[in-house]
Amino acid sequence: MSTNPERGVSKPRVSKPSIPKPSVSKADAERRAFGEAVREVITALQPGELVTYGEVAAEAGYPGAARAVGRVLRDSSDLPWWRVVNAAGRLVPGNEQEHARRLRGEGIASRDGRVVRG
Repeated sequence: MSTNPERGVSKPRVSKPSIPKPSVSKADAERRAFGEAVREVITALQPGELVTYGEVAAEAGYPGAARAVGRVLRDSSDLPWWRVVNAAGRLVPGNEQEHARRLRGEGIASRDGRVVRG
């Protein structure tokens, strides 16, 4: 409490609550930029087009980030994830049947958990 000498009245000091400003770390900004670049590459794929995780990473401007492309696909429900395979043509482990079904719908054959190139 402070005393106002002119009035002789004590008033409580009221401090305004500080509103934290949203902060975006450099790493968060980089992750967001990477995710947006990957989404742009993948949404540009047409039905029947097939690419590797590494090709997506390179096209997005992040060569060598193939595994991170997989994480973007894992965390996004609205991307055509089935149009992406690993460098050996392997389908998504644990989800091979669904992956093969979607590819078949776009005219791409697979056998034994891998895309049949031809």
